[in-house]
Amino acid sequence: MCTVTSKVRIEAPREIVWAVLTDPEYVRQWQYGSVLSTDWSIGSPIRFTTEWDGTTFEQWGTVLLVDSPARLRYSLFAPRPELEDKPENYFTMGYALEDDAGATELTITQEDPRETDGVEGDDEGESPVLAALKALAEAEAANQRA
Repeated sequence: MCTVTSKVRIEAPREIVWAVLTDPEYVRQWQYGSVLSTDWSIGSPIRFTTEWDGTTFEQWGTVLLVDSPARLRYSLFAPRPELEDKPENYFTMGYALEDDAGATELTITQEDPRETDGVEGDDEGESPVLAALKALAEAEAANQRA
């Protein structure tokens, strides 16, 4: 299993970071226009749909854990020609939010049971998606303070 963990400190309260992670209007802004469909009930389906250069890409799975505003976990299947839609081909996304002196420490963990090229560990560099999530949450916090 390949596990990648990313951490980022966001200058916003947990409730705002939680909203940015779970509200479809926010998700669309930091996940390349992805449309999020779920009711966030444990066991419910979750689906991300993105249009890119005239092609529709989808990922789907199941909501596994919702502990607002502290922890979130769901499974996802990202279709590829060589992969069957079966449980062993799903990966898991986990989000943990902790208070940090008025800010939020966000830890994102991706666990992928599929065969990989051996890349595993912590992602200390800031990905564009993570940077967009951070910027959006911090802008929302600033708007609410104003």
